[in-house]
Amino acid sequence: MKLVSYKTEDREHLGVYVNGHIYNLNSCDKQIPDEMNAFLAEGEVMMERAKKVDQQIKANEIEAKQEVFYELLAPVPHPTSCRDGYAFRQHVAAARRNRKVEMIAEFDQYPIFYFTNHNAIQGPGEIECMPDHLQKLDFELEVAVVIGTKGRNIKAAEADNYIAGFMIMNDMSARTLQMEEMLLNLGPAKGKDFSTVIGPWLVTPDELEQYKTSAKPGHVGNAYNLEMTCTVNGVEVSKGNMADMDWTFAEIIERCAYGVDVLPGDVIGSGTVGTGCFLELNGTGLLNNPEYKPQWLQDGDIVEMKITGLGMLSNTIRKADTDFSILALKK
Repeated sequence: MKLVSYKTEDREHLGVYVNGHIYNLNSCDKQIPDEMNAFLAEGEVMMERAKKVDQQIKANEIEAKQEVFYELLAPVPHPTSCRDGYAFRQHVAAARRNRKVEMIAEFDQYPIFYFTNHNAIQGPGEIECMPDHLQKLDFELEVAVVIGTKGRNIKAAEADNYIAGFMIMNDMSARTLQMEEMLLNLGPAKGKDFSTVIGPWLVTPDELEQYKTSAKPGHVGNAYNLEMTCTVNGVEVSKGNMADMDWTFAEIIERCAYGVDVLPGDVIGSGTVGTGCFLELNGTGLLNNPEYKPQWLQDGDIVEMKITGLGMLSNTIRKADTDFSILALKK
């Protein structure tokens, strides 16, 4: 099942995406909340009701009205929190190699994450960027999960049961801001908090059963063979696979839930796949060829991310109509 959030006449709704069309769940079953957070809070019982409606629509067993005029939102427009992991060793190793530093041994000891701004979540469409954001503006190609069941001190062996679904994530990054502030060993903050993009829909785990594969040796949890690509203005710039995650989502959730509650509506990203951002690509390019010309996102660029089974997430970069700069305020 593919769950979507969308807007009609300034009101948000919850629907299912079936064969290229969106259907409102509440209009098919009045017990299903017409908003994603309320739906997730009801847990597995409500998820099963939604799956029944989804199956009935696919089998033409009920009359369901297709939505025609709508704005597609992030699947979870108002997450209870948003964390981002660091699960792909290839990306971490390449980034450190490009900076001429050794691979950090702690990467293989435990998964880590940071909290980003859950109030800056966006879906498909335009991403407005302040002038400082456009100083080395970057994409990050990732997968994200949404928690569907409250839990605490969850063991990795059971953690996959807490996942409501999967989405594409683009962890937008303003690298000049990020690198400047992280010299102080705190963050990331302003380099990351302006936009995190998820979408286009929330895919329930049962739809990905056919793509299951083995986790890497010594790791616990489900893994999936999902090809990941990113194009900018139609040119492929990144290609990887979710199966290359060294730390599984189950292991990341285990760490997230240690001593605290994870809640329905929490979003957790995988971290960047290998080759999954310009920062890594530019570093590798310059390492191999001093004449390499670095690339960053520009006003008007169209960023399209595709992941097997999860769809395609498209965004257009737009420069905000302002000259206000926090970089200019430095002492």
